Amino acid sequence: MRIIPAIDIIAGEAVRLTKGDYSTRTVYYHDPLEAAKAFEGAGLERLHLVDLEGAKAGHIVNIKTLERIASKTTLVIDFGGGVKSTEELERAFNAGASQVTCGSIAIKDRELVLSWLEKFGPERLILGADCRNGMVSASGWLEDSTLEVTSFIDSYHKKGMVYCISTDIAKDGMLMGPSVDLYKKILEKEPGLKLIASGGVSCVEDLYTLKEAGLFGAIVGKAFYENRITLSELGEVNSAS
Repeated sequence: MRIIPAIDIIAGEAVRLTKGDYSTRTVYYHDPLEAAKAFEGAGLERLHLVDLEGAKAGHIVNIKTLERIASKTTLVIDFGGGVKSTEELERAFNAGASQVTCGSIAIKDRELVLSWLEKFGPERLILGADCRNGMVSASGWLEDSTLEVTSFIDSYHKKGMVYCISTDIAKDGMLMGPSVDLYKKILEKEPGLKLIASGGVSCVEDLYTLKEAGLFGAIVGKAFYENRITLSELGEVNSAS
């Protein structure tokens, strides 16, 4: 299982929110590149980079942060937040993103995302399937939809989408453990899906539980920033995968 550290960006700084609430912002690094280099130094290969302002605004805002991290590290970056058009998607790729997460746009414009899947291929795109009470949420978690999360994922997996990040919003930033049952339910229905867990990881044991459940990857954010898990521990779990 791949350990994927998260850097969430507001105003060019690395921050964390609780349950997606922008009023709960805590700044952890004034320069996100410092965090990215620390992850790289610990032997981690991937990074989950989220433009929180972009997610709220509907277009990429913190493109310079993506460019700096991509040009000054070797991390494989999956980028999300504000990618709502083909132009913005290509802008993210040109700035150094290896993959782009399709969250709100996958809910609101299915045909556009399927056209991206055909044009760019399944290795470049990740389905964002964040949910609250089992229902998919959009627009930086400010909008709830009427789509049930497992059915939503299934509809894209059948069309060739291979990667998926799923966050249980109720768990995000709470440090109370990930939604293992949700992920098991998804994987039972979608064998072959490269599912990435996000939200709730509080300790190293949580990561091993996700690994045993068959997750492709696990995103770690607040647990690292709040010193619940060390860099060396993240590196150990990653190398043990």
